[in-house]
Amino acid sequence: MTRDEFNTYCATFPATSHVVQWGNSDVWKVADKVFAICGWADKVDAFTFKVSEIAFEVLQETPGIRPAPYLASRGMKWLQHYAAPGLSDEELRRHIAISYELVSKGLSRKKRIELGIPLEFPHPSD
Repeated sequence: MTRDEFNTYCATFPATSHVVQWGNSDVWKVADKVFAICGWADKVDAFTFKVSEIAFEVLQETPGIRPAPYLASRGMKWLQHYAAPGLSDEELRRHIAISYELVSKGLSRKKRIELGIPLEFPHPSD
């Protein structure tokens, strides 16, 4: 996935906003809460996303995937796809969608309705 493809995909989710911060990283938020980041790792795009506890334990063993710098060191369940082979573009899109879902579920029901965010998602969370 390229950075442009990442940004185009993240823009498809309801109630999102995009900012460039943290050393020219593309940061995507839902209701001001981060759900996906594309920044640099060793001069290539690296994609960072929130995951479930199970996915965190399993995926961090995949070559090209690691606990997200800064976030995971603070106990948060975030991973970073930073090198090949990592995830396929389809798998990366799925994990970004799950990240959006996980972050959205942290919002109140009232806020989700107000922002037009689904109360239920069509895919499994893990």
